[in-house]
Amino acid sequence: MVTVQNIEKYDKKHATAVTIGTFDGVHIGHRTILERLTKSAQKQHLKATVLTFFPHPRMVLQKDANIKLLNTIEEKGEILDKIGIDNLIIHPFTKEFSRLSATEFVRDILVNDLKAKKIIIGYDHRFGRNRTADISDLRSFGNTFDFEVEEISAQEIDAVSVSSTKIRKALEDGNIETANKFLGYDYMLTGKVIQGKGLGRKLDFPTANLQIEATYKLIPKNGVYVVYAEIEGDTVHGMMNIGYNPTVSGKKRSIEVHFFEFDQDLYNKTLQVRMVERLRDEHKFDSVETLKTQLQKDKSAALTLINM
Repeated sequence: MVTVQNIEKYDKKHATAVTIGTFDGVHIGHRTILERLTKSAQKQHLKATVLTFFPHPRMVLQKDANIKLLNTIEEKGEILDKIGIDNLIIHPFTKEFSRLSATEFVRDILVNDLKAKKIIIGYDHRFGRNRTADISDLRSFGNTFDFEVEEISAQEIDAVSVSSTKIRKALEDGNIETANKFLGYDYMLTGKVIQGKGLGRKLDFPTANLQIEATYKLIPKNGVYVVYAEIEGDTVHGMMNIGYNPTVSGKKRSIEVHFFEFDQDLYNKTLQVRMVERLRDEHKFDSVETLKTQLQKDKSAALTLINM
């Protein structure tokens, strides 16, 4: 898959089949559109192309700095690549860009830049300045500029009954199983392993401290989770704590992963940790020894789930 950070950098040699959207989470609802796109592109010898935007439009137009996203740009790219998308165009979303008229957007972006011969879009998609144009307008533009429009119907989209908002709510509630079901894959946190305080090692539970650099990435509810990661080609299971380490009067939220039967140096490496199930809330224990006993119980519960 070719990833382009600005549409102006796109190589305009190939005609494309295009879909447009933020696709946050690339969840099972999005797959209906994306799989239709890849099949149609192959059939018509076009390049399957996703046009998406960053920052998220709500961050720019509503100044909603608090919105948290299900994927980093890199994670989204990985998922789209596996689906079989040929081109991922990540165009900077600005106020100036939002003011493009529907005609300018279609003529300049879709036709001139992307050489679109087919647009596959949901029935409720709106575009152009103030989002005033809809799919009937897009069909009209198709007649003018010689591209086909394929609509994903309300029945097809609503049958899935999934939204990025529902998934965010599930993660904020710690309901990782529901989130994973809606996503169609295990939720991931990708970050760099940084130096911690070494408390885990003193408890015989050494941890990799994960730093998530993308501040917009949604971190699920505090607590203890069963997780796994691919490390040098091997799947390694473990448990992860998200929270403040209240037993030792922690002040800063951290993400710490203890991998089972694993003792490699991971400092400065980038890990992608996938979350399977939530074991419990984070608690403040009476002593470090009580915490250690609980960690043993957590490990036992996690291993039982992994081996089921």
